Amino acid sequence: MPAPTNPLLEDWSTNRGVPPFARIHQDHYMPAFEAALAAHRAEIDAIANQADAPTFENTIEAMELSGKHLSQVSSVFHNLNSADTTPEMQALQRTISPILAEHSNRTLLNETLFSRIDRLMSDRDDLGLDPEQDRVLERYHTMFVRAGAQLDDEQRQRIDDVMQRLATLGTQFSQNVLADENAYELVLETEDDLAGLPEFVRTAAARAAEDRDKPGKYVITLSRSSIAPFLQFSERRDLREQAFNAWTRRGENGGETDNRSLIAETVKLRSERARLLGFENFAAFKLDDQMAGTPDAVRALLDEVWEPALARAERECEKLQDCAQAEGGNFRIEPWDWRFYAEKVRKQEFDIGEEEIKPYLQLDKMIEAAFDTAHRLFGVTVTEIDDVATYHPDVRVFEVTDGAGKHVGLFFGDYFARPSKRSGAWISAFRRPRNLGDNIRPIIVNVMNFSRGADGEATLLTFDDARTLFHEFGHALHG
Repeated sequence: MPAPTNPLLEDWSTNRGVPPFARIHQDHYMPAFEAALAAHRAEIDAIANQADAPTFENTIEAMELSGKHLSQVSSVFHNLNSADTTPEMQALQRTISPILAEHSNRTLLNETLFSRIDRLMSDRDDLGLDPEQDRVLERYHTMFVRAGAQLDDEQRQRIDDVMQRLATLGTQFSQNVLADENAYELVLETEDDLAGLPEFVRTAAARAAEDRDKPGKYVITLSRSSIAPFLQFSERRDLREQAFNAWTRRGENGGETDNRSLIAETVKLRSERARLLGFENFAAFKLDDQMAGTPDAVRALLDEVWEPALARAERECEKLQDCAQAEGGNFRIEPWDWRFYAEKVRKQEFDIGEEEIKPYLQLDKMIEAAFDTAHRLFGVTVTEIDDVATYHPDVRVFEVTDGAGKHVGLFFGDYFARPSKRSGAWISAFRRPRNLGDNIRPIIVNVMNFSRGADGEATLLTFDDARTLFHEFGHALHG
């Protein structure tokens, strides 16, 4: 009997070429990573060690086309580990992160491979490259140099060690934050606990309580869409303080999930990496390849903004302090008071509050508005489809077509908070576009953390939520 195939290593024949989520299980990942890493290593070694003189096609294009299965395995694993993780996936992430870092370093620090790229860079004016090829060659050369390709053997080994350790630290940092987020819940039981909370906040908190097996109660979580409106409306100053401190102290609570020692080591290793590469500090290294260029340029911009921004914040704080004192609050405005009294001042000055705006910001309508904006600006049409499998029941799938009705790509929307998802909002890809070789169309995903409405009722967004949805869909259009 032939051995069962690993779905992560197949050429996916699913509808529209999406990953075969239903067939992928935890025990597929490590064997797939091992096979994909070995295959990619063989491809890279063949490119580096070939006898033919370097050309753009046999070196740069060959590297662009290499690592198909590694990209395939990595995209599925990292996307699901961020959006729908399990303890087993987190354990694998801790194992695989330094291995992936070592694999990348082994490529970027390969002397023979870099010599080919360096020779092409020296001869770039005589290669007959078009502007896109010339830019790709430049980026490859810069990437290798910034990774340490021009260092001596001892320095390259140290860079390799540093990058593997940084990968481990980064993984542990993010997992600690997620653990603190999932561990925290502010349970509200009495009407006094709920004082000041409008109906939409209560509905979302009741749904969060059901999701955490606390039916009949109300739960505030550290998801931004849960805690931000609580801080905005709750009349219980003591509970606002508890929630705010929990929100801002993720990874800073002592014990196994405390990130402070990880941060200290990360800062130290980043500084060492920068010095090995010839930079005064990590900021100088990081910005050298960016538009700002130098830390001094960034500092100048921040200083230019700082004074007027501080003055504005101080004027606003005075308004909040006056509002609190007018209500008999004999205390200094603290961070956990800011949103609460800002909402009151807005009510006083403009006679409109968040609860009056939210009915106009229904999730489905905001999705529709984002798609309509994209259509009017760029001519693309986004249409929901129901014939594509996804990794979670919450995920919605849309086809994107251009003005001629031609398929551009797929868009996944994963909008609701859940314990298996890290906080925040982001764009990622299960498949990135490529016009070199085959015409590969992308599968892009936006991941949010909105509080779900009650069953049968529309999910209502805050203004910040709606802005986040548009912001992330802008990134999706780039994708």
